[in-house]
Amino acid sequence: MDNLKFAIVGCGRIAQRHAKHIQNTEGAELVAVCDVVIEKAKELAKKYDATPYYSIEELLKDNDISIVSICSPNGLHANHSILSLRAGKHVLCEKPMAISVYDCGEMIKTAEKANKRLFVIKQNRYNPPVNAVKNAIDSGKLGKINSVQLSCFWNRNEDYYKNSWKGTKDLDGGTLYTQFSHFVDLLYYLVGDVKDAKAFGGNYCHEGITEFEDTGVVILKFHNNAIGTINYTVNSYGGNMEGSLTLFGDKGTVKIGGQYLNELEYQKIENFSIDNLPAGNTANNYGQYQGSMSNHDMVYENVVDVLLNGGQITTNMFEGLKTVEIIDKIYSDINGK
Repeated sequence: MDNLKFAIVGCGRIAQRHAKHIQNTEGAELVAVCDVVIEKAKELAKKYDATPYYSIEELLKDNDISIVSICSPNGLHANHSILSLRAGKHVLCEKPMAISVYDCGEMIKTAEKANKRLFVIKQNRYNPPVNAVKNAIDSGKLGKINSVQLSCFWNRNEDYYKNSWKGTKDLDGGTLYTQFSHFVDLLYYLVGDVKDAKAFGGNYCHEGITEFEDTGVVILKFHNNAIGTINYTVNSYGGNMEGSLTLFGDKGTVKIGGQYLNELEYQKIENFSIDNLPAGNTANNYGQYQGSMSNHDMVYENVVDVLLNGGQITTNMFEGLKTVEIIDKIYSDINGK
């Protein structure tokens, strides 16, 4: 096989970035796109000389397609992934993997039964300071991680949610799923699995706009006995303010900051220093707002390396499940109050 032949399901904003990176990745080729909004599918197909489809069932009949990139609304990720896996395609699923733990389990079972790969996008793992801190933790430079503080202070105004699936319980799922699942993933990636969560949330500025909280405060207990907090909101006035992660180990303290976890803002480590970090990619720019760091190029390079060269996967489906499990614990406590 010379090239992996990709299809994209869902031709919204993030699909534009996927299409660009497929085109620019050696060993990858975009051959088909799909959206129930016919004009969206036609427009993206024309731009990349791909075949447009208007239902996923028709798309999956195309035997040329070897892998499907799922870029549809959050609440459709599970169904679209399962259909694609059953049709004998590998799947690359945008975040979040799904918006229920049960659906993640069904996706994993289907991938195993079909003997196909299910990749989950966690592009913030590729941010240079995140990668450097992960290496420092794994090599014992920070010692035992005792506590962590995650801050997510962004802005999503009424225009962001207007005429969109975003803000709905069924298709969006909640602020932690759409805005901050990448940040929650890094807690799992750097600290470990979460044992317990206590949380409060409220919808302070988006009443009648979203069906869930716009602000939350969370206390976490990890299985390794570390403790942590998450403070998050989409009410930062006028624009995104900060996305930061501070780790307190018994041999060092580090803070990854900036708006998108793109800067190493503080470090004090015993007999060690993180130096000469490369510049990271820019944030995903969607016009009126920005999202997490744009590392989809590295995601696609990894997918090609795994499927064509037998390389090592960077984010597997079980890790995608873990992020959803942690968010589910948080929302179960918020909604139980």
